[in-house]
Amino acid sequence: VQLQASGGGLVQAGGSLRLSCVSSGRSAYLYAAAWFRQAPGKEREFVASIRYRGGATEYADSVRGRFTISRDNAKNTVSLHMNDVKPEDTAAYYCAATDTVVRNMRLRGEYEYWGQGTQVTVSS
Repeated sequence: VQLQASGGGLVQAGGSLRLSCVSSGRSAYLYAAAWFRQAPGKEREFVASIRYRGGATEYADSVRGRFTISRDNAKNTVSLHMNDVKPEDTAAYYCAATDTVVRNMRLRGEYEYWGQGTQVTVSS
């Protein structure tokens, strides 16, 4: 499975941005996908996740109510809709996916497929 992330850019605080992650290869067997982010000098952290069957989602407390993760199985795409962005949302955002059952959707180690990062910069 290959993942291609896009949609990053420069946005003002309070604005919106949509990130997309397109999967190719054995996409039909994926169990779940997620977005993580990493700011300079910090650990990569969980942002949001979604299960392909049923669509159950999880969010980090810092983004709940502002970000929405969604999937379009027909287009093999998982999106992250970012609203009311804040300067602290500035980071490289990475999409991840797995084709195995995940116990803890928030752990990086649960995902074996990763896309390249897409940079999001929020100006104040």
